[in-house]
Amino acid sequence: MVSVQFILAIGEPIAILLMGTDTGALGRTYKGQTDSIMVAVLNPKTKKKTLVSFERDMQVNLPDYPEYSPSKLNAAYAYGNAKELAKVLINMGGLKTIINNVGGVDITPNLSFTYEGYTFTKGEKTHMDGAKALAYSRMRYDDPEGDYGRQKRQRQILAALMKKAESATTLLNTSFISSLSKQVQTDMTFSDMTSLAKNYLAATKNLESDYTHGTGYMEDGVSYQNISTAERQRIINLIRKAMGLKTKKVS
Repeated sequence: MVSVQFILAIGEPIAILLMGTDTGALGRTYKGQTDSIMVAVLNPKTKKKTLVSFERDMQVNLPDYPEYSPSKLNAAYAYGNAKELAKVLINMGGLKTIINNVGGVDITPNLSFTYEGYTFTKGEKTHMDGAKALAYSRMRYDDPEGDYGRQKRQRQILAALMKKAESATTLLNTSFISSLSKQVQTDMTFSDMTSLAKNYLAATKNLESDYTHGTGYMEDGVSYQNISTAERQRIINLIRKAMGLKTKKVS
């Protein structure tokens, strides 16, 4: 089996599962659920990064916890930690620190709203520090698109962070990588993260973003999102294409 270290060293396309929890935000210390779930594909060969959001209310079966199945996708972390769902886990408080460490990010809000003491104006480019960016990414109930709208804003924040960090001076800065490693739970070593910074700079040039489209329904008093087989196939095809792989039929 080819090692992750080898793949990173030669700059092959790589997919990383990213989860954002509410642990660490607003002083929370308890084990939270994953408010954001994304797959990031970095492909230096096509000079492209692809971000795909997964609906947190998608009904799934948890392989290691059949007694809690079916369940919502975002509950996997609560039951089985990152091992049940993730490659990388970023807590929301940590994201604030990371954004501050790159000097903030520039965002053009896609919606006007006020949240946690911050006001955002649609179409008005705004420089945000970590706290403001976190507030921008967290609001859900006043968004006409609900959680889908929040996912869009979360992808905006992550894309802006990647853009800000895409310069070699930032990505290859040892103190930045060290700070990142302290704010992230990951199965990557410090050496892996350094290789990622060195060999995947080209993959930050172009961005494609997407998300799973579903329809809401209730089951046993719990709200879920139904993601059709056709939609699952579309997302799988999108990710595999971004990885440079042939399409594969979803089972």
